[in-house]
Amino acid sequence: MLNETMGKAINDQINAELYSAYLYYAMSAYFEEQGLAGFGHWMRLQAIEEMIHAQKFFAYVNERGGRVVLAAIEAPPKQWDSALVAFEAVYKHEVHVSSLINKLVDLAQEEHDHATYNFLQWFVGEQVEEEASASEVVQRLKLAGQTQGGLFMLDRELGQRAITLPPQAQM
Repeated sequence: MLNETMGKAINDQINAELYSAYLYYAMSAYFEEQGLAGFGHWMRLQAIEEMIHAQKFFAYVNERGGRVVLAAIEAPPKQWDSALVAFEAVYKHEVHVSSLINKLVDLAQEEHDHATYNFLQWFVGEQVEEEASASEVVQRLKLAGQTQGGLFMLDRELGQRAITLPPQAQM
């Protein structure tokens, strides 16, 4: 059984994951408006990943006999000054989400909730990947500078991104 303290903390994380999806959908719309469909594609896939993360937490709460309580999701920004600024915001956001996951891990340890601690280890590893992925794009955008050719080459590359949905996420 999931205790009340842990259940509330995971519900807060569900909200954070849903906000992440909103943020990345907003960024996708921004990039599409800028004519950068590849960047938009990358962000839409990122949003889908965040929805999968929310779904994992949602299912876990139910599996442990807790109660999922959904809260309002804050509206994300609508515009960024450049692709670099947007991806720097992605990186900063992923670092923030990592800190939220780390706090959940700490809480699971404090609550002696070994099952939740074990469940959260997947997210710890996932956040390492999320930060690295965002950081890589930031570095590549810095290398490309303001050259249109570099930006368009990166746009084309980001448009090739693919994800494999886990079986429970496929419909």
